[in-house]
Amino acid sequence: MKLQMHSIHFEADKQLTDFIQQRVDKLETFYDRVVEGEVFLKHNNSDGNETKTVEIKLFVPGSTLFSKEDASSFEAAADAAVEAMRRQLKRFKEKQLAH
Repeated sequence: MKLQMHSIHFEADKQLTDFIQQRVDKLETFYDRVVEGEVFLKHNNSDGNETKTVEIKLFVPGSTLFSKEDASSFEAAADAAVEAMRRQLKRFKEKQLAH
């Protein structure tokens, strides 16, 4: 899957981008018609708490799926966002099969 990584106001290292790429690639086992995807990595410093946000946007025929998760590390946020996206993909696929 073609995946664009956007790290906002910092430079993500290769290890992190490879980790996220691997996780997102696994989503294709649930729905194989994903056209492309975008991942946004952000640092949040609200309320004095340093959290990391991962947003995943996947483009599928006729729709765009989106998930956003916060956690103390990018890896944890990516895992949570991928899990949320997995549920959305399964629901989307079931809807497609129902039509």
